[in-house]
Order: sequence, then C-alpha cells, then structure tokens
Amino acid sequence: MFMRIDKLQVELPAPKAADPNAASALQQLLGGKYGEMSTLGNYLFQSFNFRSKSKLRPFYGLVAAITAEELGHVELVSNGIAMLANGPDDEIVGPGDPSDAPYEFMKDVRSVSGFASHAGGAMPVNANSMSWNADFVTTTGNVIFDLLHNFHLECGARLHKLRVYETLSDPTGREVCGYLLVRGSVHAHAYALALKQLTGVDIEKMLPVPNIPLDRIPECQKYLDEGSHRRLYTFSETDYREIAGVWAGEALPTDPAGELEVVEGMPEGGKIHDLEGEPNVFAPDYAPEEMYEIAAKLFKKSR
Repeated sequence: MFMRIDKLQVELPAPKAADPNAASALQQLLGGKYGEMSTLGNYLFQSFNFRSKSKLRPFYGLVAAITAEELGHVELVSNGIAMLANGPDDEIVGPGDPSDAPYEFMKDVRSVSGFASHAGGAMPVNANSMSWNADFVTTTGNVIFDLLHNFHLECGARLHKLRVYETLSDPTGREVCGYLLVRGSVHAHAYALALKQLTGVDIEKMLPVPNIPLDRIPECQKYLDEGSHRRLYTFSETDYREIAGVWAGEALPTDPAGELEVVEGMPEGGKIHDLEGEPNVFAPDYAPEEMYEIAAKLFKKSR
C-alpha cells in the first residue's frame, strides 16, 4: 500500500510568468514514451506481478521502492506543468468580462486543450497532447528481461529530460529537469547493479546515457553537492531495506565521489504551490467566494 505526504519531493521555484508552451514541452516528461507515467506504470505492475518475492527480496524491493519514488515524480512534473501554465502565485482579482476574450492568446499555444479542457492543469499526455499509452508498460515476469528493459527506460528518460531541459529557460521547468536528471541516473545505476549481480556483466560501465556529465547542468549541482546521486530511498519506514544488497559500492565515475547509501524513508521534500483560482475559467468557479468561506469553516472545525 502507499502512504501520501502533502509535499513535493523537492522545492520548485515559482515561474517568472505564465508560459503554456513551456508547460506543453514539460508534458513530454509526464506522458511521453519515456515519461514518468511510463516509468511508474512499468515498475508498478512489475512489482505487483513479481514472482518469488520472498526468495528474490533484494530485486523485488528495488523495483518496489523505485515505484514509490516514480509516483512522486509524476506529482512533481504535474505540478511543474500547472505552475508554468498558470504563472506565479499571484492572486487573481475578480472575474472579467468573458466577451472581452481575456484568453485570446491561448488560441496560438501548442496545446490549447490544456487550457480548454483542463484549466491549465497537467494530463497524462505528451508534448503534442497525444494520450499516454498503456502499451508502453512492459512486465514479462522474467526478472532479467524486465530489469534490462528498466535500464533502457531510464536511459531513454534521461535523454528526453536533457532535450526538454535544453528547450526551457524558465526556472520552474529547468528545476524539474535538473532534479529528475539526477534521480534518473540513480535508477539507471540501480538497475545496472541489479543486472550485474544476476549476470556478471558490468552494465554500469555503459553509463551515463547520454554521455553528458551532470555537473554541466547548473540545476543538478545542488543535488550532486548534497549527495542525492548516491542515495536510494526505501519510501518506507520498515520495508525494502534489503535493497542495500544491490545498491552498494561507489558512485559512478562521472559523478562526485562517495559511497552509495540506502536511506530509510523519503526525501525531506518541499511545498506544493497554491495555484490561485481563475474566475473566468470557472476554476474553482466563476464566483468562488462562498466556496472559500465554506472551506474555511470546515478547516477551522477540523483543527
């Protein structure tokens, strides 16, 4: 089962301005073939379907723990998309006149459906608004095949994150990419080490893919400095500790030196930005004052 924490895995800076096209680019990291929906879907169903869990605990635990982190990655990217689509956390002042075409500029953005259907929110689609496809999920029941597929998936995801990063200038999207580049490298390294244990092949020598050191990405630097590239989280207070049998040794030669470590629990995390309502979009409604008043009373009553 899963426990939910009301935080993002890391703090995201507020966007400089609303940029729906940048939000669309970031959608590739959510609903693209190598996006977070794919990594989550693959590891989720592989962990559900895993055979001989009790006998293969280190490998099962690895897939299960990374599954939980990927769920948080879906949340992180989704928040980044919504933040870019809506702009800074500024209060919207009252409804305007719909006949004045207050959102005329939206007709020229890449994915107008993100506004018209989803009020500037994230959806499991790629950068061109094509729906994420469950056919992207591979779960064969063969441990080595699935781990090899996962290694390929993480390398492909890293390539796509780098390409999307190179299209963005806003700090919000760049921070999402920087963090995920570091954590994606961790996952690729973990699957490589698991395959090495099972096959004897030094697959980790293939990393990094693509061959660009993370220290060349400014948004990656603080995560490297704090050792995030060496940490694998259990996302549980008591379970999955056996992943230490796989996640052991030294960091990749391309990353800052240090010993790999398993961390029980989860990252400290950061706040979830509070997107302001937009009356003209009926989000949460055209005249939301009564709704806010009811919510305030309920919140006060619950304390």
